[in-house]
Amino acid sequence: MHFLTRYRLVGILNFMMTQPLRKTRNPEQTRSDLLDAAYIEILESGFQAASLERILANTSVSKGALYHHFGTKRELGLAVVEEVIAPQLAVRWFAPFAEHNDPLVSLHRILEEKINTADESVIRYGCPLNNLIQEMSPLDEAFRCGLQQILDRWVSVMADALAEGQTAGKVRTDVEAKEVALFIVAAIEGCVGLGKNAQSVEAYRRCLRQLQLYVQSLAA
Repeated sequence: MHFLTRYRLVGILNFMMTQPLRKTRNPEQTRSDLLDAAYIEILESGFQAASLERILANTSVSKGALYHHFGTKRELGLAVVEEVIAPQLAVRWFAPFAEHNDPLVSLHRILEEKINTADESVIRYGCPLNNLIQEMSPLDEAFRCGLQQILDRWVSVMADALAEGQTAGKVRTDVEAKEVALFIVAAIEGCVGLGKNAQSVEAYRRCLRQLQLYVQSLAA
């Protein structure tokens, strides 16, 4: 009996060792994969034309898992706004202000990087935030509110940085920080839209260079 039990145990272990390992489910990774794939699909096709089938085809996620995390396509789209686009903006536009005590230097560096790294993807895809604003804000209040929150945060962070720059003697005291921040955000989005519509990377760069000159004019 002891020999038989041991023999069977060895056989079971050998069988298990020859079988492919099953992937351990990771809900957080699954959600992240879906959001990344959805972001790319929305960027390329727009939200309304975005295909859940293409999103699934670009991941190893099942349709059941998709609907476990996101009940509807709309819910997935709103999550992309909150969990992908908003954090991207924070990294690209908010974080640099914490790296230098002069907000005008930070702005100049951000714009310079965008000028130097501009390529065909800028005029092909445009700005994901602005794309959704144009497409979805007139159609869906939840989208409009989510996108507006991002814009408000962007303006607020920049206005606070400009105000701190005034206190530090880096920015002219006659500058209205909130109004200037609003204008800069609008100008940045306008540069992207202009370049996209003109299908010209150079037009996009020229627009940003003029914005750089405006930023320089704010110096104390």
